[in-house]
Amino acid sequence: MIIAVDFDGTIVEHRYPRIGEEIPFAIDTLKLLQQEKHRLILWSVREGTLLEEAVEWCKARGLEFYAVNKDYPEEQKSHQGFSRKLKADLFIDDRNLGGLPDWGLIYEMIKKKKTFADIYSQNDNEQQPLKKKKRWLPF
Repeated sequence: MIIAVDFDGTIVEHRYPRIGEEIPFAIDTLKLLQQEKHRLILWSVREGTLLEEAVEWCKARGLEFYAVNKDYPEEQKSHQGFSRKLKADLFIDDRNLGGLPDWGLIYEMIKKKKTFADIYSQNDNEQQPLKKKKRWLPF
């Protein structure tokens, strides 16, 4: 699967143009997905030096992307048919409807090919009806 991953707010906390702290388990989860033969594309609004800094930050933590802001490593803006819109199977971005789930849930969804609907219905089925608790009242 080809997975496009945003940087700011997804791999690291928002501190643009600086690089924020890593969001817990982001790098480890992405490296695990790579080990499972998924192709990762860094898909960021960053350009130039700011983009290079983000790529180097990831490399320093052992994460290298298949491509950065393009569909494949050799792609150039001058290529016929170039489009800034990536051709990915999945996008991981903090701007998703509903925000960014935690990285454990992201991994589960990819590994088990589940949707948000699958996860939510599973959680609903696992919950037991709430029993009314007896309360001690001080009056």
